[in-house]
Amino acid sequence: MYKAVRARMCALVCGARAARRDAGMVTSEYAMGIIAAVAFAAVLYKVVTSGAVSAELQGIVKQALDARM
Repeated sequence: MYKAVRARMCALVCGARAARRDAGMVTSEYAMGIIAAVAFAAVLYKVVTSGAVSAELQGIVKQALDARM
């Protein structure tokens, strides 16, 4: 019984140590995700505001507004 309790305590303590070592990794993953999302948003903004895409989107909106039911 003593060995089982000791093994369980060791697993809990070692698990806590491992969690403390990985604590900063979660933050860096969030930071990389935010950087990737901002970069994707910037590329998407450039594409949508380009002349050809902007004209096409305006045409689609105008056609939708002029539609008769």
